Amino acid sequence: MESRVAIIGIIVEEESSVEELNQILHEYGSYIIGRMGIPYPKKDINIISIAVDAPQNMISALSGKLGSLQGISSKAAYSKV
Repeated sequence: MESRVAIIGIIVEEESSVEELNQILHEYGSYIIGRMGIPYPKKDINIISIAVDAPQNMISALSGKLGSLQGISSKAAYSKV
């Protein structure tokens, strides 16, 4: 299956879900190109950006699992390449 490059944007509003979030990211670690996390204390949230290279169904599954966590929002943006 052909792989796609994408960015998954994650907003963490509930710190209690971070351990589970990290566990899911670890499961998909072989597809992750890089990760950047930015704490935003003014709004009491964390912003995470994950660059991935994976089949589209894997990216959708990862984004969906992350978004189903309590207090976590996620959205994937795909490259055209």
